[in-house]
Amino acid sequence: MFVINVIVLILLITFIVLFKRILSKTSLLYVVKKWWRVFEDRCHVYQSFKIPEHNDLYQENQLYRKVQTYLSSLTSVEDSDYANLFSGNKSNEIQVHFDQNDAVLDTFLSARVYWKNEKSEKNQSRVFVLKVRRKDKRRILRPYLQHIHTISDEIEQRRKELRLYVNSEAEIGLANRWISMPFTHPASFDTIVMDSDLKSKVKTDLENFLKSKQYYHKLGRVWKRSYLLYGPSGTGKSSFVSAMAKFLSYDVYNIDLNRVADDSDPKLLLLQTKPKALIVIEDLDRFLVGKSTSAPTISLSGILNFMDGIFSGVGEERIMIFTMNTKEQIDPQILRPGRIDFHLHFPLCDFPRFKTLANSHLGLKVHKLFPQVEEIFQTGASLSPAEIGEIMISNRSSPSRALRTVITALQSNKQNGASLGLTHSSSGRGEEVGEPGGVICRESVHTVREFRKLYGLLRRSRRQEGSMDLGSTEKEN
Repeated sequence: MFVINVIVLILLITFIVLFKRILSKTSLLYVVKKWWRVFEDRCHVYQSFKIPEHNDLYQENQLYRKVQTYLSSLTSVEDSDYANLFSGNKSNEIQVHFDQNDAVLDTFLSARVYWKNEKSEKNQSRVFVLKVRRKDKRRILRPYLQHIHTISDEIEQRRKELRLYVNSEAEIGLANRWISMPFTHPASFDTIVMDSDLKSKVKTDLENFLKSKQYYHKLGRVWKRSYLLYGPSGTGKSSFVSAMAKFLSYDVYNIDLNRVADDSDPKLLLLQTKPKALIVIEDLDRFLVGKSTSAPTISLSGILNFMDGIFSGVGEERIMIFTMNTKEQIDPQILRPGRIDFHLHFPLCDFPRFKTLANSHLGLKVHKLFPQVEEIFQTGASLSPAEIGEIMISNRSSPSRALRTVITALQSNKQNGASLGLTHSSSGRGEEVGEPGGVICRESVHTVREFRKLYGLLRRSRRQEGSMDLGSTEKEN
């Protein structure tokens, strides 16, 4: 009896160990599904397609690279027995590739396909093998390969390093006028502060644009879109351009109108840009209302032809962005639909935006000084978000001191703005009440530095006046 009990105990222990080993590798349900899939596949006839890494001349097969990019995005790769991890182009990017002789399952239009990574016996290069059921081949093969192209292009677009292009002076014999550099501006839709509904509206508009190529062509229109960002300096227009570039993974082409030769020059610059790009012209109002004498060769007609002339249809998937301080004196021809599709107002800071800044810069949701700040805003005093943000950054070690400094700056702006030149024109703050607003981010460092210098001079002058008054009082006594 004792021997029987020992045998039963040994069998029980063995069963438990084996069961644990099965569960440690994967779930029992997964094992059952895997064996059922093998059994089911045995009942179908498959056709295989090879996609080699190189051709007979050892030239790279672009389709192989696209398949590799596509397969690395599949969640099923992470479920394979052996997955290789590689660092990507960006510091925080990890790419997953399945190992040689391992298989990966994918589903497309309700049909299952299998991928295998093998080594070619002919030239020892790598080969992807695609297995498709014969009954599904005619239905899914071409759409599936087109799907792979589309997804891989989107992934590579997100992974690529963004670049900023600026135009050089027009010179005889200069073939390419664009000078490029890595675009590393840190602003994104996650870091800028703006009304959540407005942010969602902009992101939805951009997402719809990316999916609308066939729709635009159906309407007989060029696949492009244009934005107008207007508001005083320091309200976040440049940072918003960076957020759009990162969201779309588009390069930025900044056209400096001071460096163009004549009306035809911007069109020639446009011809040298690539698709998937933001075409940016900043401070357009300075050139349109005659406030700038540095670019006298640019006329209204030249700007209009650049915005929607025949040259704007050369190349697609572009977004044009124009920035202005105000659109009050702008010719209506510039602002009409078709030339400007989306108007976005960047206002000066008010109390709700101030609270958002205090939360993001100082970690404050409530504070005893908030009512005093709100009262000052209600009197009409205001600064740009960049100016208030700079004050908070400089005093981030003491939130209370930062708020007191903001209060003093607002009071000084209200009392001495006319003499110091710190107040902003009312046209920049309230041109159109119905326009959406609420974008807040650091932009004009130059403006902030000038403000801090003037503010420091004001404080020192007040201290000197106080000390002189105190000295005269002591002499009288």
